Amino acid sequence: MSNFSLTCEHECAVLDSCTAVALVTQPKKKDLDGFSVRRALPNAHRRMVGPWIFFDHMGPAHFEPGVGIDVRPHPHIGLSTVTYLFEGEILHRDSLGSYQSILPGDVNLMVAGKGITHSERERKEATLAPRTLHGLQLWLALPVAVEDIEPAFYHYPSMDIPEVIVDGVKIKIVMGSAFGHTSPVKVHCNTLYLELRLEAGERITLPDAEERALYVVQGEVKVKDSIIPINSMAFLDPARNLVIEATCATRLVLIGGESLGERFIEWNFVATDRNKIDQAKRAWVQREFPKVIDDEVEFIPLPGQSSA
Repeated sequence: MSNFSLTCEHECAVLDSCTAVALVTQPKKKDLDGFSVRRALPNAHRRMVGPWIFFDHMGPAHFEPGVGIDVRPHPHIGLSTVTYLFEGEILHRDSLGSYQSILPGDVNLMVAGKGITHSERERKEATLAPRTLHGLQLWLALPVAVEDIEPAFYHYPSMDIPEVIVDGVKIKIVMGSAFGHTSPVKVHCNTLYLELRLEAGERITLPDAEERALYVVQGEVKVKDSIIPINSMAFLDPARNLVIEATCATRLVLIGGESLGERFIEWNFVATDRNKIDQAKRAWVQREFPKVIDDEVEFIPLPGQSSA
């Protein structure tokens, strides 16, 4: 989730024989109070893919009644968070007054801009039964021109996200345009985010993008001579008409878009100017960020600071 430490170990292999896959990383699983996360971005070898600067694979995590996701209010600047679930439910609250349950297939977009605070918990009713949470949370860096815009919140139910079948492959156009369809999810620059589900032996030509990477959620895919296993991110060369093939039933996501240049990133803050991050840290310590409506009491302290 978005409050976790940015440090994460990665196993890495460079693949240069096929000129299609430049790098493969395998983020190690980290257990956090019964909840697991794999952080594919940022890492020591690649910090961004197009505008994408953060990529967490959450779960699958299985919860017994009475326990579950309980992320206290925390701040963001200079980015947009994108939450997308395969299974389970998360309750989003923020300092704009948003109160929204996120269900599988929904797209939850929170634009932090100059500053926002939010929490990620669960409805009390949802915690009464055993359940599983599985999904992705990504961050988009904002282009310089809109880095300090007013914060905003957008929610798109699953039924509004285009789903197409190409060469037998089921594809959801989560963000951006591909295969003749465009997602309604708001973007601030050229952005690509697809979910693909392939059966064994199915092949598909990926859409082009200035930068792109794929992450295998379940199964395994082949890209030319390279095998990309489960829970791995493959950073792709900008070759056109690149074909992937599933070796078994596979679910993966493709992310990419235009390069936005370098960004500073620390804790939950992203900026083109290091001073903005320092200012945000001071503002959070001094409790100057707006509070989450109906969730004003608790908060996550700045790393190294007391919550008292």
